Order: sequence, then C-alpha cells, then structure tokens
Amino acid sequence: MFERNALPGQFQGWSLGDRDPAFIQSMMPLWEWFYRNYFWVCSDGWHHIPAKDKVLFVGSHNGGLAAPDMHMAIYDWYHRYGTERLIYGLAHPSIWRVFPALAPQLAKVGAIRAHPKMAITALEAGASVLVYPGGAKDTFRPHRQRHRIEFANRKGFIKLALRQKVPIIPVISWGAHDTLWVLADFYKHLKQLNQQGMPWLFNVDPEVFPIYLGLPWGLAIGPLPNLPLPKPIHLRICPPIWFERYGRESLSDSAYVDECYARVETQMQLALDGLIYEIEG
Repeated sequence: MFERNALPGQFQGWSLGDRDPAFIQSMMPLWEWFYRNYFWVCSDGWHHIPAKDKVLFVGSHNGGLAAPDMHMAIYDWYHRYGTERLIYGLAHPSIWRVFPALAPQLAKVGAIRAHPKMAITALEAGASVLVYPGGAKDTFRPHRQRHRIEFANRKGFIKLALRQKVPIIPVISWGAHDTLWVLADFYKHLKQLNQQGMPWLFNVDPEVFPIYLGLPWGLAIGPLPNLPLPKPIHLRICPPIWFERYGRESLSDSAYVDECYARVETQMQLALDGLIYEIEG
C-alpha cells in the first residue's frame, strides 16, 4: 500500500510516502504570510488534541476549491507540531485527474486519495487523518447556508472511526464563506440535462454547479477554481467525540452508525452556532 501504483513521475494519491517534510517546511513562510496578513486567522482549542495519539479530524470547510480555512488549519498543525508529526488529508480522487500539475504538490504536503484503504493505512501507520465529509457540497454551499454543517449524509468517516477505534475531533470555522459568495447551486437542474446526454467537464460529476461572486472571474458559473478574497477566518478545534462501541461488529449496525453520525453532526452544529455567537453576538 505504500508504493506508488502509477506510471513513473505521476502521483496517484495512493502512497503515504509521497509526503515530503522538506517541501512542507519550504511552504511554511508562504502559509504563514497568508495566515497572519491575508486571513488574520484566530484559532483555539488545540489543547483538545492528545499529545501523541492518532485521531480522526472531521471538518466543515468553506470558500470553494480554494478552501482557505482547510489550508490554514493544516498550516496551524505544522506550525504547532512540526513536520514530523504525521497527518494526512483525504482529497477527492478527481484532483489527480483534473489538476495533474497541482496534485503532486498536494501529495507532498500530505494529501492522499479519499478511499477507505488509504485512510485505514494512514491510521494504522500511526498518523492522524483529516477529512471533510461534505466535499464540494460543503465548500460550495450557498452563502445563505453558511451557518449549517453539511456532511451530505456521508457516513464513511463514522465507519472509519469505529473500525480503527479512534476519537473524532471536530474542526469548525467561520469567515471563509466570505472569501467567495456562492449565490445558488444549480446542480439538480444540470443533472437532469446530464441524464439527457450532457457530458460533465473532464468526465467528472462535480456534485455541485454553483454560481458565485469571487476572484478572479467576478461572476463564475460552475465549480471553477477561485482565488479567495482577504477575510478574517476563525478556526476552532472541538473536544474529542468518543463512541460507546467500537470494532468491526459495530459497522454492520446501521442504526448505530446513523446514531453516531447524528451525534457528530449535532455537536458540530452546536459548536458552530456557539462560535458564530461569540464572533457576531
């Protein structure tokens, strides 16, 4: 599992060994500039992270494909714990196909393909794992839904935590939704056209088809890459969530998986509501 399953020179997101501490260190000054001078990040709750044990970080992110709150959280981790404490982030498999020039750089900072095999391999190697279950539906949710945790009913992260017997540590943020303004999502309408023969760009179903205001396009149609506007971002690491039962037998109990999912979603929503109240009153 640690070997590259790819043609020479390609990165497929299947190897933990693509992570490059020296490359991460070289990126730290740039990340720090954005952290301090562009997004003016405030973060708290890092004391909830155990000193040595691996955990599963579950986040909700904003700001389109740029997802600045996600990148600032990754910088915060490396700034506090150094490049040697292992963490991997699950990235959508289409990144390696749609953005072939960018994918190798993401792999060097710890991005791996969002696949159960890779997540399990990382945790069994002693690393923590960061996942944003809502994916594009989360980061491109309309601005009027910015106050809502969006997991898109995906429960794979629950099964991962139960199987690997690790706690879930929620990561919430506020502010990145203002780095671009998603006006609406027309995915359902485009999906109907797609069933009538309309192909998706790069043969990838994007899950969302937003209209948004932001850089560099002004008005953008579709899940296009974006440059985030400079806006303050608040990050919060929440207390760990432990479940009553772990192990493979719990995975086959769909009612229990649903219960755990609802618990995480509810606790993260309450935490986000509290953060918003602290910031906006």
